[in-house]
Amino acid sequence: MSPKLQPVRGTHDILPEEARKRRFIEAALAGVCERYNYGEIATPVFEFSDVFHRTLGDTSDVVTKETYTFTDRGGESLTLRPEFTAGVVRAFISNGLQDKLPFKVYYHGPAFRYERPQKGRLRQFHQFGAELVGEADPLADAEMIAMSAHALSALGLLDHVKLELNSLGDAESRQAYRGALVAYFKDRQAQLSEDSKQRLERNPLRILDSKDEGDRRLIIDAPQAQDYFTPDASAFFDIVQEGLEALNIKFEINPRIVRGLDYYSHTVFEFTTDKLGAQGTVLAGGRYDGLVKLMGGPDVPGVGFAAGIERLLALMEVVNADGMRVSPPKVIAVIPIDAAQEMEALKLADALRHQNFTVELITRGNMGKKMKKADKLGATAVLLLGEDEVKAGEVTLRWLATGEQQRLPVQSVVQALMQQDGL
Repeated sequence: MSPKLQPVRGTHDILPEEARKRRFIEAALAGVCERYNYGEIATPVFEFSDVFHRTLGDTSDVVTKETYTFTDRGGESLTLRPEFTAGVVRAFISNGLQDKLPFKVYYHGPAFRYERPQKGRLRQFHQFGAELVGEADPLADAEMIAMSAHALSALGLLDHVKLELNSLGDAESRQAYRGALVAYFKDRQAQLSEDSKQRLERNPLRILDSKDEGDRRLIIDAPQAQDYFTPDASAFFDIVQEGLEALNIKFEINPRIVRGLDYYSHTVFEFTTDKLGAQGTVLAGGRYDGLVKLMGGPDVPGVGFAAGIERLLALMEVVNADGMRVSPPKVIAVIPIDAAQEMEALKLADALRHQNFTVELITRGNMGKKMKKADKLGATAVLLLGEDEVKAGEVTLRWLATGEQQRLPVQSVVQALMQQDGL
């Protein structure tokens, strides 16, 4: 087969069985968000490049190495979204929603990063997330984490993850912490990777995100953010923890969870698992009080989370002994005995679909082949239309599991099917 007829590296086709599982996940998470009074938002798959380059930082790995950026025919630089938060904030600003605070939305869809494909990491991946813009109360952070835990619980995953929590403090705390990191890493600059040497000059917090083994060894003894908290930052983090404790949500403090971007502040959190190898983070979030202002909007706070659909699906497959199973809809097969009854069979199939039944009209082949196809489809029942049935305004209903069948008036078919358990 020609390489051009294969999916692009780092992408894959989502076939019906997997699509049903994804739809189940998205519906479960959306249902949880709706109960917290969040509404759905859908932003474009691509934005002006500045939306992401300005917010993620021109020196970040995402921007320098991973974005799909291109120039369109009009000469505009556009970027496929590598994440959702910046696009949601752009929509908040450009739609003039400043008087709609708090702005509470959830979303799901594809995102794109030019990464080295590996298990649990694709170049086209899918996320579900939520954003709360306009709420500065630390209890909003606790509630965002609670909603995340509720979402994982709805998927049966909460017992298979642990919540890791940290705080970056307020702007004053971060500034003091930044100075301490610079002093620490400058004394060890010769041991840093080349990327981290550049980060030391521009944003030393990003060194804490380094995957380089040498950097990781240095990070172990690096200063911790909480040692530089202002009283206000400490009080904020205390309230977040008290809120989680009040809701009986277990957590561990992990001082190494950071967000290297300047607009992040206060709470950061991750739900992690040890069941997916290296790709252990299944849901993560945090507070980004400086982002809206950075993008040209009002100085309003924000907090949110995002989860990878692929990782949620992978974890559900692992923790369920038989894998994740989402049953397809139960099928009713409508079969005309021969060509003379095909129009009546077509009308009957259409009428049943309007009554919310899933129906397969089978017209090809002899009766044996038609019945074999119905069985292969996993049909629950078959509705047979022959010359006698059509003349009498009736249909023969056969239950495939038992072989039982009966003739009944066409107008009684819906009631007979609904009386069967599970239809």
